[in-house]
Amino acid sequence: MDGTAHRQVLVVGVDGSAGADAALRYTMEEAARRGAVVRAVMAVRPPELFAYEAYVLPDPEAGRAAAAASIGRRIEELREQFGLTAEAEAEAITGSPVAVLVDAARDADLLVVGHRGRGAWGSALLGSVGLGAVLHAPCPVTVVPGPAPVREEPRAAVATPSVPLPVGPVA
Repeated sequence: MDGTAHRQVLVVGVDGSAGADAALRYTMEEAARRGAVVRAVMAVRPPELFAYEAYVLPDPEAGRAAAAASIGRRIEELREQFGLTAEAEAEAITGSPVAVLVDAARDADLLVVGHRGRGAWGSALLGSVGLGAVLHAPCPVTVVPGPAPVREEPRAAVATPSVPLPVGPVA
């Protein structure tokens, strides 16, 4: 051994969803326990060039920088809200989510993704980043469930009579 300690790296996929937010918080808490570094990664789709005039092409670097800045702001919000102390860096990479996360996790100790809870049918139709990560990642994967949806209790219908109710036995 050369005497240098390996510092663990935990990669987390973020996309601004509630599920990804839960995954980011979990990863920051886990990194604090392990003394690890968090690498928050967002997959950014390349701009559709056919939608722009030739003289007004979008700058892909500006889009990635804006996405990374957004991730950085969310990391700081979580730090303030929950007192999280883990070292974290934000990165936006152009490509499809599964490919970007699998590549980012190449030297990672853990890959964390959120689950949106679309169910089997929605995942089959739309694809699943969580499933792709589990099947292809070069390291262990944790899939964090998103927050449970808030259900409103049905209110009981209360009749408010417009005339007084009769007093006494009612047949």
